[in-house]
Amino acid sequence: MPAPNPISSGGDTPDEIARDVHAVGQIAAVPTLLDALCEITGMRFAAVARVTDFTWTACAVKDGIDFGLKPGGSLAVETTLCIESKRSNRPVVFDQASIDPVYRDHPVPKVYGIESYVSVPIVLPNGRYFGNLCAIDPSPATVSDEKTLRLFTKFAALIAAQLDDELKREQVQAALQDERSASELRERFIAVLGHDLRNPLQAIYATSALMERKLEPDTPLAGMADRIKTNARRMSSMIDDVLDFARGRLGGGIGIQLDEVADLNAALQAVVTELQDGRPNRQIVVSIGVSRQVRCDVGRIQQLASNLISNALDHGAPGSPVRVTAGTDERDFIFAVWNANAGEPIPAQNYDRMFEPFWRPSASDSRPGLGLGLYICAQIVRAHGGHLSVTSSREGGTEFHVRLPADGAGRG
Repeated sequence: MPAPNPISSGGDTPDEIARDVHAVGQIAAVPTLLDALCEITGMRFAAVARVTDFTWTACAVKDGIDFGLKPGGSLAVETTLCIESKRSNRPVVFDQASIDPVYRDHPVPKVYGIESYVSVPIVLPNGRYFGNLCAIDPSPATVSDEKTLRLFTKFAALIAAQLDDELKREQVQAALQDERSASELRERFIAVLGHDLRNPLQAIYATSALMERKLEPDTPLAGMADRIKTNARRMSSMIDDVLDFARGRLGGGIGIQLDEVADLNAALQAVVTELQDGRPNRQIVVSIGVSRQVRCDVGRIQQLASNLISNALDHGAPGSPVRVTAGTDERDFIFAVWNANAGEPIPAQNYDRMFEPFWRPSASDSRPGLGLGLYICAQIVRAHGGHLSVTSSREGGTEFHVRLPADGAGRG
């Protein structure tokens, strides 16, 4: 028997054909079906072929005659009878080519030295012609009877259904991978943009601070310089949030550097003082009493405290104080921020959503910021192996409660 005549792919792209060959290879039942066809019919070669107007490509093969084809191997489509089956969308079958009135003078059986042959179309549920389920043998075999053809047809329909599911699954996976790649590209862009914005923003802040020192106090220009400096500081904080968000998404979480902090009280008080100075018309009631050493990233703890207190000042009732408490028990560092509600309390169904990036309740759409503060708080707490929760009610106000292991050993 002559070796197959390989050809280059045509019609569908090589990538599409390779995808289809791979999809058939993922269907665990196909080898069993080919074995069963050979056993039932006595034929020794069976294959699932991907057939286009220009290509014949083997997707799965049962070869007991050393025909030489393997998955991915090709034949010149015009030297196959599958192209005739494709064009007519009907099976092609004969028991013995040498005496068959139609195929005894046909070149294909002579080229490949075959006597018996079956080829049944594989048509996907959406009507797309995929290829053929075929079997050949150099010896005669009784395969043209209705029972055998019905068996081939049912096996072809089963392969088509399984193949459709597999192709859809691969399309979903490809779409997810594309989305992941696009998302990562966006986040890298955000990180680079945020980093590049820092230098000009620092220049604006330094210039405004210099102007404020040089100008006479309580003059219009001094007031403008102070507003520029305040807004530059706010923009810097937003850029820091964006960079933390990008680092967290790209690197699997916000990084922390754990150290033994002997006086966490001073670090927390510094945050409160800075926020109080920026909002002299608001009252912050403080009860800070951390009585033991805490293993943590002190800069991140200050960032956590700043975000939670700022959130309470932004969203709490304007005439009501914000209460801040901090302390330790025998295991944990405990930090809490409370405010009276400015309006309706936070619905319980939103508790988890509050810590997602860019989320904000519809009532606060006009509030400043990017909606990253609570997300970053949650990431800082997670990095420390702790827990962040929120409760909100009409009578009790809204409280954010943090517990971190004081020894720095996350509980998972």
